Amino acid sequence: MSTVLVTGGSGFVGIHVILQLLAAGDTVRTTLRRPDRQADVLTMLREGGAASPESLSFFTADLVRDDGWREAVAGCDYVLHVASPLSTTVPKDENDMIIPARDGTLRVLRAAREAGVKRVVITSSLGAIGYGHPPREQPFDETEWTNLDGADVQPYVKSKTLAERAAWDFVAREGGGLELSVINPVGIFGPVLGPDFSGSIEIVKSLLDGVMPAVPRVYFGLVDVRDVADLHLRAMTAPEAKGERFIAVSGETLSILDIAKVLRRELGPRARRVPRLQAPDWVVRLAATRVPLLRAVVPSLGNVRRSTSTKARRVLGWQARSNDEAILSTAESLIRLGLVKA
Repeated sequence: MSTVLVTGGSGFVGIHVILQLLAAGDTVRTTLRRPDRQADVLTMLREGGAASPESLSFFTADLVRDDGWREAVAGCDYVLHVASPLSTTVPKDENDMIIPARDGTLRVLRAAREAGVKRVVITSSLGAIGYGHPPREQPFDETEWTNLDGADVQPYVKSKTLAERAAWDFVAREGGGLELSVINPVGIFGPVLGPDFSGSIEIVKSLLDGVMPAVPRVYFGLVDVRDVADLHLRAMTAPEAKGERFIAVSGETLSILDIAKVLRRELGPRARRVPRLQAPDWVVRLAATRVPLLRAVVPSLGNVRRSTSTKARRVLGWQARSNDEAILSTAESLIRLGLVKA
């Protein structure tokens, strides 16, 4: 069994990664920006069915500070760098996201190299691959990079691109014997274990709450968080994953209206607030002048951004749950935890 550090253990992906590592019998460490979040992590682990949380230890470390990283990685075999700044709105200053993402990644890599860690697996995003390009039918794959000059490149996408670029450059120039693998997920759905979840989950919550009378014409790929965690574990140990990046996507790209249809079809009365209509693009653009949450989606209206996980399936034997299962497990968990309107 291995000793593994998971950065950002209170986050949606981080907690599922920890669950699977504990189930595999590994000794797990995790970093939190605030030590008072330990109780929240333990609560989420219990919700997720963790049998042996005593194999988990906590360290305090922040992406924007050097303190704590050396202690967190000391004696680790692997590091899964999941932590990343997130925002549900477009920040006024893009550096509020870019600097923690890029510099935090480099802090983790330097500490891992100095500690003699074998491999670091970084959670990047399709945002580092499939943005800034003209609309097209051909799916994006791991050979491609986001064009940072594109109109649809928002600060989050830029932060993930620059952070991943910096990681590959660091390992090539200064990594020594440190190995690197990268996971590039699309929109992450799946079972929520507590109040910390991704922006993708917020979409399902908003649909169930009836926040929008009609949905914007936005498309994206889906993947279940449990499958994202599984891909991290595979990339952590597989010799074939060294120096490789892997897109994590379940199936076909869906629209928000497609997701709404799944919820209404499968949840019956519990989906009574879910909208049935798709808003014209001009209405969304007008609303975005007053609703910050919509500003980020305007450049992507109507762009069906496809991607493929062929490489992860072929190289690592990875299999993913269906889009429907990812959507429904999200909704069921939000309802069970009382995180949507009654």
